[in-house]
Amino acid sequence: MAMNSSSKYDNITCKDLIHSGSPTVYQLTPKKQKIGTLRRMTLGEKNPAKTNKTILLVGETGTGKSTLINALVNYTMGVEWEDDVWFQIVGEERIDQIESQTSDVIVYEIFGFEGETLPYSLTIIDTPGYGGTRGSEQDDIISHRLFDLFRSEDGVHEINAVGLVLKASENRLDDRLSYIFNSVVSLFGKDMEKNIVPLITYSNGTTPKNVLKALEAANIKFAKNENNQPVYFLFDNCQHEDRTEGRTALKNINKITTEGLRQFTDFLGKTEPQNLKTTVEVLNERIRLTACIQNLKERVEFIEEKQKEIQQTEEALKKYEQEMKNNEKFTVEVDEVYKDKEPIDGGMWWKVFYEAAVCCTVCEENCHYPGCTVGWSPKHCEVMKDGRCTVCTRKCPVSAHVKEKWIYVNKTRKVQKTFEDKKEKYEKNKTESESRLSILENLNKETEELQKDKDQWLEESFQHVVTLVQIALNAYSVSTLVHLDFLIEKMKEKGDTEKVQKLEEIKRRVNEGTRAALWYKFGKLTAAGKEAKK
Repeated sequence: MAMNSSSKYDNITCKDLIHSGSPTVYQLTPKKQKIGTLRRMTLGEKNPAKTNKTILLVGETGTGKSTLINALVNYTMGVEWEDDVWFQIVGEERIDQIESQTSDVIVYEIFGFEGETLPYSLTIIDTPGYGGTRGSEQDDIISHRLFDLFRSEDGVHEINAVGLVLKASENRLDDRLSYIFNSVVSLFGKDMEKNIVPLITYSNGTTPKNVLKALEAANIKFAKNENNQPVYFLFDNCQHEDRTEGRTALKNINKITTEGLRQFTDFLGKTEPQNLKTTVEVLNERIRLTACIQNLKERVEFIEEKQKEIQQTEEALKKYEQEMKNNEKFTVEVDEVYKDKEPIDGGMWWKVFYEAAVCCTVCEENCHYPGCTVGWSPKHCEVMKDGRCTVCTRKCPVSAHVKEKWIYVNKTRKVQKTFEDKKEKYEKNKTESESRLSILENLNKETEELQKDKDQWLEESFQHVVTLVQIALNAYSVSTLVHLDFLIEKMKEKGDTEKVQKLEEIKRRVNEGTRAALWYKFGKLTAAGKEAKK
């Protein structure tokens, strides 16, 4: 048995002995810092003169992601098999934490070991909870937190690699895993594809043909080499296991991870980092798209109800023409559409976000509902840009908005309308028939104006989709697709064949992976709704 050489690491003071043996295991105790909804754990002191590489790890619970993080840290520290020592920065309590509470996105910073194995320091972003027991709602929270991390002044502004962590035994991406990877890939701009790589755990060192086929079938985009072959890296998960028995076998298995780490960190060193400015643009655009479509639906509903009201008025004018001639105070009952306020469930969401609706009090519209959880006030809401709303009809300033536990809803009520007031607006020397014609013309003009507004808002939403297709690595994600049917239907009503064809082309590109993601998300939501009713 090799001698325990843990004394080589005596200078590392921020560690606690878990147990002696082969290997001797230590728990690292980095400096902890809470930054908003994020946690940062820093080992060592940062040297601004040294290069840093940043990795974002994403994977389903149980894929061995925590062990992979620990392996990366040990490799960065220069730990070798012969040292017979193992350091863990992610402890066993992580599993319990994932299930017991909303898990933070954790940023691990490993400084001060440049030159041991790597010429650079390492930052690892861990996204625990994807695909956990809390389902897609928990996954959405993590996406929001990554957004916070990317746009925060103290956050991460460039990434060298996005690691999709999968078990080597995977031969098909199930609905949940498809949803996880779909959610992450859709966060980034098109320039990120060459930085996304599969990290295959529990590997025996052979080519992971089934995993690669599963990723291809799910249309998950990731890096290819100069021969257009997939770039991936293999790891076993045995480094921390007791070595008193089967030591030779474990040593040979460990070579898989050592080689995988060498290749992966070499990839990090050669690959240019991606600035996350585009990612923030994609995320903002996606949020605004969702808010815009939701707002549009409500506006179109209001217009269509208004058009019904006008139609009722026109039909009454034509039907009761003689009564109108004989009675200047002629009235007709119509269904009048109006705005009302309706309470919603709100408050703290997972003890982290404040959930409510951002509404414009001038336009009387819902600018961000559902989905506004990050901002504590309208000025923090993603639909605001340069001090104004990007969603409401008049694009009103932030000051015209509120974030409250109510929304505007369209309602109708029976009202009696008279044409006496309207008739007084026309020239006094006109005949009754001319006055009636003028009223009808006025109503027709109002209908035309409403239709113009409706067409304009449809065009605005269409342009949001086009922009996403242009800048997003995966524009055909769940959050985009859920709105396409509505847009296609309204564009057909409008008769815009060209735009209908473009939208239907986007819809046709829904691959099996995205369908599975859609089924997973809405299956979870349906199940949650049924559970809530019990």
